[in-house]
Amino acid sequence: MIDAALLPFVKRAIDRPARALVARGISADQVTLVGFGIGLLGVVAAWMGLFGLAFLCLLMNRLADGLDGAVARLTHPTDRGAFLDIALDFMFYGLFPLGFALHEPSSNALPAAVLICSFIGTGSSFLAFSIIAEKRKITSEDYPTKGIYYLGGLTEGTETIALFVAMCLVPAAFPWLAYAFATLCAITTLTRWLAGWRMFGTGLL
Repeated sequence: MIDAALLPFVKRAIDRPARALVARGISADQVTLVGFGIGLLGVVAAWMGLFGLAFLCLLMNRLADGLDGAVARLTHPTDRGAFLDIALDFMFYGLFPLGFALHEPSSNALPAAVLICSFIGTGSSFLAFSIIAEKRKITSEDYPTKGIYYLGGLTEGTETIALFVAMCLVPAAFPWLAYAFATLCAITTLTRWLAGWRMFGTGLL
């Protein structure tokens, strides 16, 4: 919901670190893969109840997610890089709640399952819209540098990361946080279905 508004500020904040990585010969794909590895460590940390470490890994994973795109733009963006970025992002989004479910299955397993299911709705509608938008040569004015069409919604990347931060800071509230956010994801999925139905049925949004 607020990703587009935050994007200019994020770009300015990561420009200098991205240039430093480029100067050291570090590629965007390397940043993506290292960031994903750190994210996996965060999942394991949540599983073990080390929520402070999970929080730190979450922040580093998200920093890498911003840096890889900046490094790519400073060097040579590739389709492989765009693919890795979005594929590993979606995988991380599904895995992070799983860490909390594994830590406390009796109270967290069902809420985590509901939340991950809601992520399937937002993720599949997002990617399906992007595929058809690419086929029709439709571009997003809000995200002109992205490798695929970014369809906004009530729950985007910023809101998802805010959820994960809240889970790390207040792990006992995981069930309520998961159910509440899953509800918002359901609304996002419905609005994206509607947007696709209208745009691709008539050629107009």
